[in-house]
Amino acid sequence: MKKIKVGFLPLYIKLYDDANGVGYRAPMEKYMHMAINMLEAQGIDVVLSDVCRIKPEFDAAAAMFNEADVDAVVTMHLAYSPSLESIEALLSLKAPIIVFDSTPDYELIKSAAFKGKIGPNHGIHGVQDMCNLLKRNGKPYYICAGHALHSEVVAELAGMCRAAAVKKAYETMKIGSVGGSFTGMGDFLISDERYKNDIGSEVLYMTPEVVAEYIAKVTDEEVEAEIAADAAKYNVQVTWQEEYRAATKSGLAVRKWMEEKGIGSVTCNFLTMDICGLPKMPFPECCKVLERGQGYAGEGDVLTAGLVGSLFAAYPATTFTEMFCPDWEQDVILMSHMGESNPNLAQWKPVLCDKPFNYNSCGNTVGVYTCARSGNATIVNLAPMNDSFNLILCPGKMLDIGLERGAYKDATQGWFKPNKPLPQFLKEYSLAGGTHHSAMVYDVDIEELKAFGQMMGFNVIVVE
Repeated sequence: MKKIKVGFLPLYIKLYDDANGVGYRAPMEKYMHMAINMLEAQGIDVVLSDVCRIKPEFDAAAAMFNEADVDAVVTMHLAYSPSLESIEALLSLKAPIIVFDSTPDYELIKSAAFKGKIGPNHGIHGVQDMCNLLKRNGKPYYICAGHALHSEVVAELAGMCRAAAVKKAYETMKIGSVGGSFTGMGDFLISDERYKNDIGSEVLYMTPEVVAEYIAKVTDEEVEAEIAADAAKYNVQVTWQEEYRAATKSGLAVRKWMEEKGIGSVTCNFLTMDICGLPKMPFPECCKVLERGQGYAGEGDVLTAGLVGSLFAAYPATTFTEMFCPDWEQDVILMSHMGESNPNLAQWKPVLCDKPFNYNSCGNTVGVYTCARSGNATIVNLAPMNDSFNLILCPGKMLDIGLERGAYKDATQGWFKPNKPLPQFLKEYSLAGGTHHSAMVYDVDIEELKAFGQMMGFNVIVVE
């Protein structure tokens, strides 16, 4: 997972330097550096600008952040700062703005040195001045307010940075399509042009010519090495050795293509593997893509594949999934798919075994099967509307139940319990237009996912 990088912009007023000297800033700067250290402890890489007071300084800082290609810019008012000095620079930022509204002292009323505390602790009205200008100019911003040592504000700030990193990942994602889209499957289908224009992602296709090029690059030695690596990671129970080798070669061809073209997410349409020219449906590689922290979705679903890949920018416990069957009595849903899931989230050691397969002329293959581990989890669904997208968030729990090899013949599984009765949950999900493919993320703060959706301009709907 790539480290999240944010710019940190301290705002100040030149008047105070002229009247009081730069030493007057000391308490504010000391507190700022403490907060930065706390943010870095949350896994955030901070690019700190000089303290900015006048327009040329703000312009230089904004140019530095844009050049560094940061995921977000965090602002912090060390004191009041006149907004007309900073607004043009702020409007020029490519990354989302996260306002850290905080001051050094936790209490003032009880302080014996109350009068002396005013200077270091009045930055909040600078925040108000700046945010008014941002709002008037239509520039989105996000606010985290509180004292660093006496609230969860730094954790909230880190969460907003993670949301911004997911946004950037989605906007810059390259998605590979192996076999094109599933004929007739319309819920997640969007044109490549809309994907590029509305989200930023680019779709590349593994055509028969591309397949032939990359299959030729896979050596027998690489196939043997991959099979040996499988034996170390999985419970290998394969008897169809010829099919195993063909599926492995297919998977390595896809992997080489992704590596050479900078593809961060991929989708495979199992119906058309023979048409595109792969020897076998590469179910193991579909799982390994997720295992490496890259995006995947089944059946030519480039939209969800890109979503899954972008979530990996901040949340390693992510997978592709689908709601399969309800258990009305227990208020739970079987989460499953044909043979694609993240092995890192398995409850038991994943099983790699024979997979009878008659959906294309490539015939039988092999697959990796898991039962998802228990824990708090959120289903994340992106549903295209005519002129917008609905980001549907469904918090709940994955339960500690299931069969090692799947609920039916050799298929991944897990059992999800939503935070409301199943009939009401399913009703609200479909009223929101939820598609039948989703991402699922373990142990994520719903507020971070909501912020990601807002940063992308999606309509955010929480079903809980």
